[in-house]
Amino acid sequence: MMLRRFYPIFDDAAWLDRALPLGVRLVQLRLKDRAAHDLRDQIRRGLVLARQHGATLVLNDHWQIAIDEGADWLHLGQEDLDSADLPAIRRAGLRLGISTHDHAELDRALALAPDYVALGPVYPTILKQMKWHQQGLERVTEWKRLIGDIPLIAIGGMSVDRAPGAFAAGADVVSAVTDITLHPDPEGRLREWLAVTA
Repeated sequence: MMLRRFYPIFDDAAWLDRALPLGVRLVQLRLKDRAAHDLRDQIRRGLVLARQHGATLVLNDHWQIAIDEGADWLHLGQEDLDSADLPAIRRAGLRLGISTHDHAELDRALALAPDYVALGPVYPTILKQMKWHQQGLERVTEWKRLIGDIPLIAIGGMSVDRAPGAFAAGADVVSAVTDITLHPDPEGRLREWLAVTA
């Protein structure tokens, strides 16, 4: 299964209005700390926008809404796996991506036959506090060897300049968050990302 090589993650569907017209075709909505009605509205809006642009939208965490709204993709972190109804997710036909940070988590992820595996943080990240330090490119290479044909997503501290190294180390896809959202020219940065991952 082929995924686009560039995978930005946004915390609001408004970002999709900016990214999708530029040619982004794989994107995640990571919605945290929102009221239930706002959460569902954001997801519905995101799905509509993605379908209008022929893009793949991955929803983070909210598996029941993903099922209810007919989403195609879901991303779960290790903590999310503890409470998610995995049989229901699979019955609904959702494709599943899973975050990993160490060998135990990778073993757990692979036992669930994921559609992609994410490894992070490859570099130090300011997005959230994590107990894991940077994994480094050597871990990217190791993970790719261990997972074989399953797509590998490199995330954490990724930038346009660091993307080629991640690909060379074995990543199939590179994910970025703050390199875009905190950039003074997000649209310009998205164009740079699309050029380096074309």
